[in-house]
Amino acid sequence: MPLLEVEDLTTYFHTRDGVVRAVDGVSFQLDRGETLGIVGESGSGKSVTCYSLLRLIPEPPGRIERGTAMFDGRDLLQMGKEELRQIRGKRISMIFQDPMTSLNPFLRISTQLIEALQTHQDISHKDALKKATAALEEVGIPEASKRVTSYPHEFSGGMRQRVMIAMALITEPDLLIADEPTTALDVTVQAQILDIIKQRQNDLGTAVILVTHDLGVVAGTCDRVLVMYGGQEMESGTAEQIFYAPRHPYTRALQKTIPSLQTKGQELYTIPGLPPDASKPATGCAFYPRCPYPKVREPMGERPDLVDLGEGHCWAACGYCDSNAPIESVLAKADAVVDDPLPVETGAER
Repeated sequence: MPLLEVEDLTTYFHTRDGVVRAVDGVSFQLDRGETLGIVGESGSGKSVTCYSLLRLIPEPPGRIERGTAMFDGRDLLQMGKEELRQIRGKRISMIFQDPMTSLNPFLRISTQLIEALQTHQDISHKDALKKATAALEEVGIPEASKRVTSYPHEFSGGMRQRVMIAMALITEPDLLIADEPTTALDVTVQAQILDIIKQRQNDLGTAVILVTHDLGVVAGTCDRVLVMYGGQEMESGTAEQIFYAPRHPYTRALQKTIPSLQTKGQELYTIPGLPPDASKPATGCAFYPRCPYPKVREPMGERPDLVDLGEGHCWAACGYCDSNAPIESVLAKADAVVDDPLPVETGAER
């Protein structure tokens, strides 16, 4: 049985300007020790998906409209507040995207690190402080025994992000949700952090949901990948399927934006147009207005069905575009992204 099984997760925000469909019918599953990468442009619903699982959506204006999130046999979306409180921070931890606003500026780092330990474990303050110091050392904080009693403003942005990672790992959770965990870190420290998370997986069987814009990191660390756009699932499958045999035009376009695959001296490729307005219902395929492939027919309003290509590889087959046709000249190199293997230096090895 999967550790986490999400079905038809739908989260809307009811605002004065209309209903924002942030997450619209997303489904996926995650086994113990497995890493799921969730990728897509900003505004595609990646972070809201993760916040919905832990019921961190502000209500109002947010509301989980429907769906289930079965975690170890129990539905996270139907749990009472006290039951959910026993899971958050203990069995499921989250690394938040912005370390500048995720730490309390009025509390010492030690206080914030040991809070989860003392809440969920029968442990003395002295032993908790030792574990907090060890956690900071593990993520590369120099002179951790001295810095553990510092305040957040005494740390750089990258060091605060490492504190957030230590805080998430200190309770040895079954599931770690990492929302852009390496954004504020340089490449060397990024590789160290990813290695720490991988080691935790090997030692404890921790499952990881990794939300990121860095497709290189996804290629080097993830077992499965979920591609989101406009709050919907565009494609999902193993990392090999997504990177070596992508089916959806949006997945192919995302791959073309990988800097390491660009021709030296040429302008970096960006997907033309803008992401859809989530306050307006998508007519047919959400990516249709930006799709570079030849149009076959006008969208009739029906949402594309997810087609199983075998071995867990699914894609939203809209039928409005000829995704098998050659891409027009401006995207002539997109096929090379599809056909050619990713270079070895992508991911944590960079």
